[in-house]
Amino acid sequence: MLLHIVARGRIGRSPEAELVDRYVKRLSWPVKLTELPDTGGKLPPIEGQTKLVLLDETGEIMPSMAFAERLGRWRDDGVREARFMIGAADGFDDAERGKADLLLSFGRATWPHLLARAMLAEQLYRATSILANHPYHREG
Repeated sequence: MLLHIVARGRIGRSPEAELVDRYVKRLSWPVKLTELPDTGGKLPPIEGQTKLVLLDETGEIMPSMAFAERLGRWRDDGVREARFMIGAADGFDDAERGKADLLLSFGRATWPHLLARAMLAEQLYRATSILANHPYHREG
């Protein structure tokens, strides 16, 4: 299953970009990163078996094990892509939230999109490590 991170804003060369790269390189699952401008830009089309996840402060706060179980269930059900959307400063509107298969929150605080991207990359690596019975998820 493809893990596709679609994020508003440019990460450029930054400590956050290094963190994202560190975790993305460790992932054994296929990963795609798509950056969009803060406004506008063309979203990649959603095809067939895709689950849409919006990172949203109103979303579900999910322990890492539950997140891993959800990804594993989608993979086992034949989902081809799990698309994770990170919005711009104003987040998502109600119409966008209504189209999502999952609203995911990293807590009730609002995180800068660069940190949210790094946190998402780490959680994807942690989830895939849990599913592979790799000890990483118990290290930190």
